[in-house]
Amino acid sequence: MTAENLLTRSHYIPNWDAEDVEAWESGGSRIARRNLIWSVVAEHVGFSVWSIWSVMVLFMPTDVYGIDAAGKFFLVAVPTLVGALIRIPYTVATARFGGRNWTVFSALVLLVPLLATLYLMLNPGHSYTTFMLVAALAGVGGGNFASSMTNINAFYPQRLKGWALGLNAGGGNIGVPVIQLIGLLVIATVGNTAPWIVCAVYLVLCGVAAVGAALYMDNLGGQTADLRAMGRALKFRDSWIISFLYIGTFGSFIGFAFAFGQVLQINFLAGGDTAPQAALHAAQIAFIGPLLGSIARPLGGALADRIGGGKITLYTFGAMAMAATVLVVAGTVDDATAGAAGGPVLLALVLGFIALFLLSGLGNGSVYKMIPSIFEAKAQSLTGLDQAGRAAWSRTMSGALIGFAGAIGGLGGVGINLVLRASYNSPAKSATMAFWVFLGFYAVCMVVTWAVFLRRPSRATDAAADDRASVSA
Repeated sequence: MTAENLLTRSHYIPNWDAEDVEAWESGGSRIARRNLIWSVVAEHVGFSVWSIWSVMVLFMPTDVYGIDAAGKFFLVAVPTLVGALIRIPYTVATARFGGRNWTVFSALVLLVPLLATLYLMLNPGHSYTTFMLVAALAGVGGGNFASSMTNINAFYPQRLKGWALGLNAGGGNIGVPVIQLIGLLVIATVGNTAPWIVCAVYLVLCGVAAVGAALYMDNLGGQTADLRAMGRALKFRDSWIISFLYIGTFGSFIGFAFAFGQVLQINFLAGGDTAPQAALHAAQIAFIGPLLGSIARPLGGALADRIGGGKITLYTFGAMAMAATVLVVAGTVDDATAGAAGGPVLLALVLGFIALFLLSGLGNGSVYKMIPSIFEAKAQSLTGLDQAGRAAWSRTMSGALIGFAGAIGGLGGVGINLVLRASYNSPAKSATMAFWVFLGFYAVCMVVTWAVFLRRPSRATDAAADDRASVSA
């Protein structure tokens, strides 16, 4: 591989070896960086569209749209579910159709949910079922993450994967606070009666992402990620454990990102705000958490490169358990005083949630760094393959698991919204029960991380008997 023959006019690179240091330094890094930039742009827009209903619900007064708080939590859970499930086919799409080709398609297909949302918000007299179906369409935006991460995983060498995957995912994740900021600007300047402006902005951005990907991204040859590879990856015990841990990190990020604005809006309404005031006050705060979580993701990947994914993940879950404890205490005080505690409780809730966003971002980066590290270690135990074959096997398994873990992690976001919905429907009519559930889950994740990846320091580099059998399957 030389820098001169890497890129052709057809945007197709037949032979790509990111581990070739000479080729990387003589031009390969620039090609990878260019693909990373436009991958981030397309994934960013996908995340924004995926989370668009977390913004739309702020434009939906109950007396106009007839949907209460519990109904809104369920409404934003639907695109979370669809986005999680669609990540599995999206994972294999870049290998089958090409990273450039699929990025263009996945950006253009976002126009469908945007147009449907635009129509529905301008015509609020439709049934709740219709709202659910249109919200489900927004789930296609969640698939962009899996295809983008799998594609960028193939472009970067092992020594830089934590940084590259963290930056790619963080740039995509930041699409959540950006669309919330746009919603805030609309509410602050026009009021909560013009949601069409948010949709119109993203119709333009989808076009920009598609054109940029078509002009500046490349398809790689020799990519073999497919559903069979995913099946082989899932024969490893570590694959299921990583997916479980990702529920605690990414599931927290996306679930809270979709729900935080509603939780704030409910608290502001309980404090005496009118519906427009509550929407504005919630929008002024809601974007901060997802923004910090998105920025923290590359940092989590970089720390994992330097210190180790298992250690950073363990520390992260420990800190998330502490943040959840703050929420439990605040919720308990609020329930006991029937809301009389007022400002201090609201401040504690905001700080607790922002801490969870920040920590979940760090954990997202560290957990995903563990994926290529685990398969790189397992590849060294393979017999009958040369070094290039081991590297190809590691890339294939890592790419397959990235998509599966992303799908399972997204389901965690569904769980958060459903737990919050059930909590607000409980006799207490508060989120305290949900906060207890979050605390318990983070404690379990902390124990699992320690027991599997840190209790035996060599665990990540061991190839257990059942894993060896899986490798040869």
